[in-house]
Amino acid sequence: MKREVILLRHAHAEGPNPGQGDADRPLSARGIDEAKAAGRWLRGQTVLPALVLCSPALRARQTLQHALGDVAATSEPRIYEASAGELIALIDDHVDAARLLLVGHNPGFETLVALLATGQSGDFRGVPPAGIAWFEIDGTAEPGAGRLEAFWSP
Repeated sequence: MKREVILLRHAHAEGPNPGQGDADRPLSARGIDEAKAAGRWLRGQTVLPALVLCSPALRARQTLQHALGDVAATSEPRIYEASAGELIALIDDHVDAARLLLVGHNPGFETLVALLATGQSGDFRGVPPAGIAWFEIDGTAEPGAGRLEAFWSP
């Protein structure tokens, strides 16, 4: 079964304030502009995702909000600080979604991009803030199983 997986890395965030947790960091002004640009690009593609899973971190939620507005999304704690393997398991937990969007973080996302595209987790070149990697996967998400359809960065 062919399906699409879209990875949207959160946009640039503010640095942490004293006593502020990492998950509570908001987007910077630059990040807001990046997220809006990512949204324009995503809306210019075919159809929006059937299922959206977003890290509960503030910067990820704000990226999604500025990119796609009030799209229905599920907060998914497993995305925050996830490894590529954990992200693959999450993707396969939603094998019924024809087009799945994950909004999250590096280093998990950049490692996952390399793993899906080449089968080698060390082949990554990075996913910049607000960067998007769009894959087609036939079957389960496993190393080398993805075909990179598009890669966009602001």
